[in-house]
Formats: sequence, C-alpha cells, structure tokens
Amino acid sequence: MDHPSLVPALLLADSLSPGADVDGRRPVRRSVRDWFVDLVVFLAAVGLGLLLLLESSARPDPPSDGLLATDLLVGAAGCLLLWGRRRWPVAVAAVLALIGAFSSMAGVAVLVALFTVAVHRTWRTVLLVAGLNLATFLVYDHLRPDPDLPGPLSLALGVVLTAAVVAWGMFVRARRQLVVSLRDRAVRAETEQRLRVDQARQLERTRIAREMHDVLAHRLSLLSMHAGALEYRPDAAPEEVARAAGVIRASARGALEDLREVIGVLRDTGDGALSDRPQPTLADLADLVEESRAAGLRVRMEYRVPDVEAVPTMTGRTVYRVVQEALTNVRKHAGGTVACVRVTAEPGAGIEVEVTNPASLSADPGTPLPGSGTGLVGLIERVGLAGGTLEHGWTADGEFRLRAWLPQPQPAAET
Repeated sequence: MDHPSLVPALLLADSLSPGADVDGRRPVRRSVRDWFVDLVVFLAAVGLGLLLLLESSARPDPPSDGLLATDLLVGAAGCLLLWGRRRWPVAVAAVLALIGAFSSMAGVAVLVALFTVAVHRTWRTVLLVAGLNLATFLVYDHLRPDPDLPGPLSLALGVVLTAAVVAWGMFVRARRQLVVSLRDRAVRAETEQRLRVDQARQLERTRIAREMHDVLAHRLSLLSMHAGALEYRPDAAPEEVARAAGVIRASARGALEDLREVIGVLRDTGDGALSDRPQPTLADLADLVEESRAAGLRVRMEYRVPDVEAVPTMTGRTVYRVVQEALTNVRKHAGGTVACVRVTAEPGAGIEVEVTNPASLSADPGTPLPGSGTGLVGLIERVGLAGGTLEHGWTADGEFRLRAWLPQPQPAAET
C-alpha cells in the first residue's frame, strides 16, 4: 500500500487540495476550480495506483490472478470514492483505509483521503483516522509483504509516511486558518477605520453647526430688532431712521464677515485656522456689550478680570460665546428688559459668567424671532469641552439666569 514513490502524490494533493470547508462547513457546490482539482487528484490516484499494482505483480512471488483482479476492481472503486471526499471526508477516509488493508491500487487514494481529513477536521478526528490507517497498514504488510523491505523497516516507513501526510495536512489547515484570520482582521480594521472616519465627520459637522449658530444668531437678531423698530415706527424722525439704518448696515456687514468665517470652517487651510479673521476672545467682550447697547438692548456690565492676558484663548473664547448667546436670547425672548452681565475671575478659582434678566415686560411681544432651539445645548457642550459647567433656568425671584464656570490654570510660581 505505501511506497516512497507516493511522495509526489502527497505533494500533488497538497497543491490541489480543496480550499473550502477549512472550518468544517461544507461547500455549497463545486466551482470550476474544484472540478479541475478533483479530476487531477482522481487521475493521479488511478495512475499511481496502477503503477503500484504493476510493481506488486512483478515481484518474485506475485499474488494470484484472482487477488490482482480483486485489487484492481476494489481499488478502482476506492479511487471513485475520492469524488465524495469534500462532502464526507471522514467516511471516505475510513472506507478507503479498510480497502487499503489488501489493495495496492487504493494506496494513493488512502493517502489523499487522510490528507483531506487532516486539512478539514479537528486533530482528534485526524488521529482516529490516522490510527485506523496504521492498523490497516499492518494487515496489508502481513498479507502482502515486500521482500525487499524487512518487516521493521516497512513498518517504520508506513508510520513515517502517515505522519508526514498528517503533518502536511494540518500545516495547510493552520495556514488557511491564518489567512482567514488575517482577512477577518483586515475587514474588521477597515470597518473600524470607516466608523472612525464617520465619527470624525459627524464631529466636524457638529462643530460647524455650533460655529454657524454662534456667529450668525447674534448678528441676525440685531438685524431683526432694528428692522422691527423701523416697521412699527414709520413716523420716526429722519435722524432716528438714519441711525437705525446705519446699525442695520453695520450688522449686515458683520453678519457677512461672520458668514465668511463660518465658510472658512469648511475649508481645510492646512493649519487648523477657521479663517483669516481672528477669533473673538475675552478682550472683545466689551465691544460685544457695546454693540448690544447700540442695538437698543439695555445691559448692565460687571467685569472683574484682573489679568486678561493670563486667560487661555479657548477659555476666553468660550466666555465670549456664553455672553453672546445669552444676550441673543434676551433680545429674542425678553425684549425691553435689562440684562445683567457679570464676569469675575480669581486666580486658582476659575472664571464665572452670569447673565440674568427678568421676564418680558411687554404683554404683546409680537412675533418671536425664530431660533434653532439648540443654542443652550451647544453652549453646554462647548463649556463641557473647556472643562467647565453651565446652569440655566428661572430663579425664585422670577429672573432667568444663565451661569457658567470655567477653570483657569494657576500662574506658575516664581523661582
């Protein structure tokens, strides 16, 4: 059954072994490649089996003609069983192992079936089939001994050949499992990268939306307030109309500049800058309050920040946005009231921003200005990113209060 000339058959079975069913799942149908592989394996088993049968019949003490004919017929039937090795690898290997107990013609088919089991089944099943093969080899060596090989040497050759087939098959199995694992890992990494890109894109969109709200809501509320004043006071003096028109023009120009600033967010400048125009800081807070006063909003300002330059840029910009959003909301929902703005900073204690205003004094406030309803939500997120906290709501005195606290790093100690 076993012979050194069968080694080429083993290598051929390795290169042409089925690639499916590595994890035990049966292939649905044979592909063109599968048909080609099975045909080559079948022809190799038949051809090399005939060579083994001829070699057995050419010995000085050949088997009888009846045994040779039985060997030929049963061995050919065993070779035909190789067509079912993909679907029933263990059953085909077991049947061929029994046939190999007396058939030289089925010798190559036995090795191919054992190799298929080693590739597609677990090591326990492989050891059972390999043990069955060794047992039937002992029967074959007893029934049809080779006069050129002593018994111990023939047994050792059978053990080595069986072990080589099993080892080669399990190596192919491990290699294919590694390929599948690497492919799954690559797919998983690609999926995670796609999720990270989507998350980054969503965060960028959120940042753009926040900037859009912050820089435009303030300007557009000023425009709406002055346009409404002109609409409801058609008999105003020419000087007042001219002054309101000037404020509208200035606000419209500022809105256009702010819009250009937001568009800058959409453009990748390569250095992370939003636009060419500098971003507002804590030093611009007084200009913001004066702009609101010029628009007709009454504001009382309490500003106690000993060292403006010591405030980090991000913290100062966040304070500016908090006051800007608060004053915008006062114009929208509490027109005619007085907004009280208080900004205090103490070294090591952080910066506190508080904006309060009473409810609207007008019984008929008219058509309210439209809003997105997400201004305070965006502020909470912005303040949270800066490491601070934000609270808002009605107090017991009937005032709406917005309070934010932002950390401020302590100055370095002098050495």
